[in-house]
Amino acid sequence: MGMIEYIGCPIEAIVLMVVTVLLLMVSGMMSASEVAFFSLLPSDMRQIKQRNSLASESVMKLLKNSDSLLATILVVNNLVNIAIVICSSKVVSMMFHFNNATVEFLVTGVLVTFLLLLFGEILPKIVAQTSNVKVALAFSQPLSILRVLFYPFSYILINTSGRFGKLATPNADNISIEELADAVDMTTEPESEEQRILSGIVGIASREVEDIMRPRIDIKAVEQTMTFTEVKRVITETGYSRLPVYNEDIDDIKGVIFVKDLLEHISKGDEFGWQRLIREPYFVPMHKRVTAVLEDFQRQKFHMAIVVDEYGATQGLISLEDILEEVVGEISDESDVDESFYKRLNENTYLFEGKTHIVDVVRVLDLDDDIFEDIQGRAETIAGLMLEINRNFLKKGDEVSAHGIRFIVEAMEGHRIDKIKIIISRNE
Repeated sequence: MGMIEYIGCPIEAIVLMVVTVLLLMVSGMMSASEVAFFSLLPSDMRQIKQRNSLASESVMKLLKNSDSLLATILVVNNLVNIAIVICSSKVVSMMFHFNNATVEFLVTGVLVTFLLLLFGEILPKIVAQTSNVKVALAFSQPLSILRVLFYPFSYILINTSGRFGKLATPNADNISIEELADAVDMTTEPESEEQRILSGIVGIASREVEDIMRPRIDIKAVEQTMTFTEVKRVITETGYSRLPVYNEDIDDIKGVIFVKDLLEHISKGDEFGWQRLIREPYFVPMHKRVTAVLEDFQRQKFHMAIVVDEYGATQGLISLEDILEEVVGEISDESDVDESFYKRLNENTYLFEGKTHIVDVVRVLDLDDDIFEDIQGRAETIAGLMLEINRNFLKKGDEVSAHGIRFIVEAMEGHRIDKIKIIISRNE
């Protein structure tokens, strides 16, 4: 006598087999719907909208509340799968007699698992993946009915999962700048325009005003006591549309003069009191986040701010253009003066302005981006780099070296390094 005996197929078993097949079809419909609805692309959505049918309207309504749709699919699918297990187990017990409970459990388990995986999961999902629009349209109306019928269950599922999700991941939105930067590097083509702009956006989030401001020594401003002719001359020489106005000293900024405010008075002489057109200045601390300044610019409609330290002394100037250039790169217009910041003296010798940014020097000399990383410290300019290396004030003729590159002070302007000769060995 074997472990399994066939004892016949009663009417009840046939009915349950039919019910099981119908339940498998419903399970397959749920699995296919899940893949179809949640794999629709914007182009697929446009295609569905263009059909202008009852089915397409049902699809759009279902997707308006995707959480409710997913909850309905999961609830129905799980209830149906439970019913399939019960019905198939009953059919097997009606048709066969098992002399061993372990064998009965294994046979029933293998049979049910096979049926569910093949007809309830794998095949429906393959079909839905290749024909997601057709499947979504075909099942949209049945799903609309099921969503209404099973609303209480789906409502409970949505609210319960939402609460557990908040408890499990309270800081899910706190993504670090480093993680975001890594994500940009992994999802964009290296050296592409998109990668450069996205990296600029990510990088600016962690930068402070002092990192990108125009330093105090490079601020072009007009004195409050200047004549209108002198003011026009400064405007012509600088080409700027806005200029700070100071009283006696750059630390005493009184306001900002807009060139557009002066245009209608351009023909007037020195008797014109241009000072009455001075606008209120906007001051920002040097350690303020660049993103916060950008928000202030947007909210208060400012384009320029004076950067001050904790004592109120002027340290620099930052404009909307400065911030945007950190993201998209150099912005030039017809008023910009083409100022060459370096001159090539021979194959390996260059003459740079001391205020030239280190990144520009590295680019011109075709060096590795991180070549000065170990000695740069907080220096942003090539003159600052020399001071970091020397750790002392420099004078004309002084020389420092780093990584086989020689830096020689060629000219001074007061205590400021004005010109630097760089000699690079291409053999290293």
